[in-house]
Amino acid sequence: MFLPQIIRPAIRLAFSAVLLSLSFPAPARADPFEHRLANGLRVIVMEDRRAPTVVHMVWYRVGSMDETNGTTGVAHALEHMMFKGTPAIGAGEFSRLVAAAGGQDNAFTSRDYTAYFQQVPERQLERMIEIEADRMRHLTLDPKEFEQEIKVVMEERRMRTDDRPQAALSEQLHAVAFQAHPYRVPVIGWMNDLTAMSVQDVRDWYERWYVPNDAYVVVVGDVDHQTVFRLAEKYYGPLAARPLPARKPQREPEQAGIRRLVLEAPADLPVVLMAYKVPVLRDAEQDTDPYALKMLSAILDGHEAARLPRNLVREQRLAVSAGAGYDAVARGPGLFYLQGSPSAGRTRAELEAGFRAEIARLARDGVSGDELARARAQLVAGEIYKRDSMFAQALEIGQLEAAGLSYRDDRRLIEKLKAVTAEEVRSVVLRYFIDDGLTVAELEPVRDRKTEDR
Repeated sequence: MFLPQIIRPAIRLAFSAVLLSLSFPAPARADPFEHRLANGLRVIVMEDRRAPTVVHMVWYRVGSMDETNGTTGVAHALEHMMFKGTPAIGAGEFSRLVAAAGGQDNAFTSRDYTAYFQQVPERQLERMIEIEADRMRHLTLDPKEFEQEIKVVMEERRMRTDDRPQAALSEQLHAVAFQAHPYRVPVIGWMNDLTAMSVQDVRDWYERWYVPNDAYVVVVGDVDHQTVFRLAEKYYGPLAARPLPARKPQREPEQAGIRRLVLEAPADLPVVLMAYKVPVLRDAEQDTDPYALKMLSAILDGHEAARLPRNLVREQRLAVSAGAGYDAVARGPGLFYLQGSPSAGRTRAELEAGFRAEIARLARDGVSGDELARARAQLVAGEIYKRDSMFAQALEIGQLEAAGLSYRDDRRLIEKLKAVTAEEVRSVVLRYFIDDGLTVAELEPVRDRKTEDR
């Protein structure tokens, strides 16, 4: 599964329920346990006894940002091939074994990482560890299987990007917003690179990055951590570590002036997508701006009474949709997004002006105490409610670690969000929402030329 890592959907909650989450303390939760194997593999276990099930995730610290020109999409292509068999397990048998164990499995590739998971009854955990460890080192990578699977990947690109105008718009925005940093490249890869890709490209990637010292295992569920550590030693422990390629700094040059693009594509509605360059979390304790930016996202689009849907959609009738998005956790540089579609009779230029007016109002007047409290409640409740899901807990641990942070930071993240002030929100608006960090992408609907040619 390709995970675009662009804008996560906002968690929308009734305001009364959100306030309750702040009125009562979060459920008590034990800290995770950690063990490092001699080969460098880290095993992180969160014991959660609420249901007799367990989530087992293997994370590799490698994603599309580690690719080079000419082989874009290879990280995602290997994700597909990881289900195509080892000497011990035939092609397509991995998922069948998980299903027979009463579980489900999948995988996802992002700019920052690649991850594989199974959720199964607790008694089946050992079998999951055994077969996951097997494909970490013994993948077959049969050329005939690759020839078929790369066609699946290319069709996935057509369906999810080429034939979806908004996805294509986002892809083009990243290609323009970033000139040097590899975030400019789509996770699924450029079609020309997929067409030219060989099984040797995938094998080289596998040999280079799929080693225990570039991976970590996250287990959440009805387990005893010592038992998990013993199983990890038994199955992952014999896998040999290998030197990893050096990762050189890949910094994006300072932007000077606004960047613009217009994509013409068959679509029902025009779209305006604006992206401002902003920082992401590097130090959970010392950083302040990412927390303020996350709060700003909730103020603009965190609930039904947030500024963008209230002002631009319902009051001004300028847009049929208007929202914001920001992800503070990433290995690379950050973007803060504003996105919407103008109402009938209104133009893309008018909607962009509407977005700019909302930003200017924030810079001038700041936010009220009530507005900040509402956004804070929504954000904190969202963080707390993630604990109800074993999968969400494992996902959060894995993503924090992939970005160079620590799973131990999760509680501190909530505390820092609670401490964000109105002045800090206004400060990030003044510093980062400027044309020298802005890229504007517009979708202009046109007739489907392929249909007209028939």
